Amino acid sequence: MPLDRQNSDILPRQAMKAELLDAETESALAYAWRDDRDEAALHRLITAYMRLAISMASKYRRYGAPMNDLIQEAGLGLMKAADKFDPDRGVRFSTYAVWWIKASIQDYVMRNWSMVRTGSTSSQKSLFFNMRRVQAQFEREAAADGMRLDRHQMHEKIASEIGVPMRDVEMMDGRLAGSDFSLNAVQSADEEGREWIEALEDDSQQAAELVEERHDREQLRTWLVMAMDILTDRERFIVRERKLRDPARTLESLGNELKLSKERVRQLEAAAFQKMRKSLESQSAEVQNFLL
Repeated sequence: MPLDRQNSDILPRQAMKAELLDAETESALAYAWRDDRDEAALHRLITAYMRLAISMASKYRRYGAPMNDLIQEAGLGLMKAADKFDPDRGVRFSTYAVWWIKASIQDYVMRNWSMVRTGSTSSQKSLFFNMRRVQAQFEREAAADGMRLDRHQMHEKIASEIGVPMRDVEMMDGRLAGSDFSLNAVQSADEEGREWIEALEDDSQQAAELVEERHDREQLRTWLVMAMDILTDRERFIVRERKLRDPARTLESLGNELKLSKERVRQLEAAAFQKMRKSLESQSAEVQNFLL
């Protein structure tokens, strides 16, 4: 017997043997956990309502998830409910826990139904779990009246019935239309058939682009070196520290090192840039051709 099947058989049997709590006992356990963090009370409360969690989990088996995983997710939802339950509101714990159990199971199903994210909003979740049922109902009603609804009409009726945007219905219909396929699957039955991944466009740079980019980078570096060669040692140092270093040095730190004021460093920097600009302008024809 598979391990999953074995565990999923044991858990329901154990849950069925758990005690049934009356309202007074349930309230006492809830207060003990909320006020005193009594773990024994929490365990007793969770164990008593595990049958509810398992019953709800069994309703989602048709989505293909292992029953044992569904039960675990239902148990997590039950524990979240116990942690947030406020017995002062006068509501039975089972009534409060239903929402948390259902939310936990549905989140798990949607996360694992497809490698592509199926949806995250409340309207998308509502569509995922109700769209096929509502669609089947409309198809039966249309057939009984001797009518046939086209795709657009069906989407409009589903959107109106569930109360969601039309675009969400169209999106979910596409998601539910088929299952995931591997990109390594071949496109045909032939032995030499290409895999689907080979049909994807390569967004990376091609060899010619890489060569051209490398050439341009070298050319720019050459011009920069030529422009900096005409600077004095102090000007070259300031430009290198201010523009070619990461992070760039501040005017104040350079002034302290060179025993100059910030304003004097700024003036030397501006003068250096002016010299470099003139050097590049002397090669203006070549530079313009490169930029064009």
